[in-house]
Amino acid sequence: MSKEKTKTFHVPNTFIILMGLILIIGILTYFIPAGTYDRYYDEVTGREIVDPNSFHEVEKNPMTIVQYFTSAVDGFVEAGYVVALTFAVGGGFYVLEKAGIITGAISSLARKLKNRGIIIIPILMTAFALCDCFVGMCELTMVYVPIILPLMLAMGFDSMTAAATALIGSQVGFTLALANPFTTIIGQKIAGLPLMSGWQYRLIMMICFLTVAIIFVCRYAKKVQKDPLSSPMYEIDQETRKDIDSTTLDTAKLNGRQKAAGVVAILLFALMVYGVIGMGWDMPQIGGTFVAIGILGGIIAGLSGDDICGAFVHGSMNVLEGALIIGVSRGIAVIMDNAMITDTIVYALSVVLQSVPAALSAIGMVVAQTIIEFFISSGSGQAVATMPIMAPLADLIGLSRQIAVMACQFGDGLTNILYPVSGYFIATLGLAKVPYEKWVKFFFPFLCVEWVMTIIFMLIAQAINWT
Repeated sequence: MSKEKTKTFHVPNTFIILMGLILIIGILTYFIPAGTYDRYYDEVTGREIVDPNSFHEVEKNPMTIVQYFTSAVDGFVEAGYVVALTFAVGGGFYVLEKAGIITGAISSLARKLKNRGIIIIPILMTAFALCDCFVGMCELTMVYVPIILPLMLAMGFDSMTAAATALIGSQVGFTLALANPFTTIIGQKIAGLPLMSGWQYRLIMMICFLTVAIIFVCRYAKKVQKDPLSSPMYEIDQETRKDIDSTTLDTAKLNGRQKAAGVVAILLFALMVYGVIGMGWDMPQIGGTFVAIGILGGIIAGLSGDDICGAFVHGSMNVLEGALIIGVSRGIAVIMDNAMITDTIVYALSVVLQSVPAALSAIGMVVAQTIIEFFISSGSGQAVATMPIMAPLADLIGLSRQIAVMACQFGDGLTNILYPVSGYFIATLGLAKVPYEKWVKFFFPFLCVEWVMTIIFMLIAQAINWT
């Protein structure tokens, strides 16, 4: 009797967690008053801006039982472009894999980095951070992972290393951005600050955060390389290795047609980056680029039409779970918007902030923005919704508006790769085949370090009256 089986805690399936969250939010719609801010079009930012003095309550519209079960379906409609982009990336890259292009390219790179593979992690994380520092397209992590996953596995690391390299590198650049158009630029425009002002302090913070992030990921990668069984992804990665045929990496070589297809794929990718930066391309154009990469790359490499279609479908199936999670998670926002409680939560947090002790007001603002991030997962959406309130509130409680903008950046960016309502994050995990619960166990200790660093830097900013 004394040797009965010990019950261990089992993390529920991600879908159970999400539907449970929707239910909790739905119940709260019966208790949280419905309310809204008036909005007006701002020609400077080109967006609908909140009037901070206009909050008023409206008639309640709590969630019904029908809305609970339709929230996931509505979420798919709301997140349509993110879901479509997930399928496009998964399908396009699998066509290149089917054609042997990725295996051959990774084989060549793995041979060159065989004895110094760890240096690829700081190089890639720095590149991803710089990209999001100026471009702010964290959705590109869905592009990075299919490229670097075979390379990481070939060098003796695991899929968690691949996901962490892309997600954490991107997170640091997006959060501490000098000129992220979706957070820094919009936030400073709304706050009436000179664009890119305060970049010196942001740069110092980004260097510190990125250094700590690189050390964290490299230490983990070295541990896995030394003892593969220590990886929480060991069993899953065995199947992933079969899918990408990593056993042939030592001998795989590219023929002429495969090289030509690879060059075309790289040119299309470069066109996509230019389109995002210079022509305002968004998810439809990015997704279309990967459809083109799959079709043209497959044709040039010598695949038949049937082979290309079959590979694209197979690649889309590989990311199906991630796409489903994206749609279900967006259901939370659907319920809140229908019940009109999002603005109420923002207003309530702004009221609470006014009672926070002056010495902790900067930290309080970060905490408030972190809570809001769960309900408004878009960086630009959060800036537009909160900065018209937080900027004048900063004046009221004795903070500089620069600190208010930074609080928005920290509140939005740090939990972008923790909250399951973040569509691109869940999609990236799906592409890397990393279960959400395993990611949380891996990432949360580092997030705690980031929070400590945030508190320190925000207190310094408040002490020096950073403007």
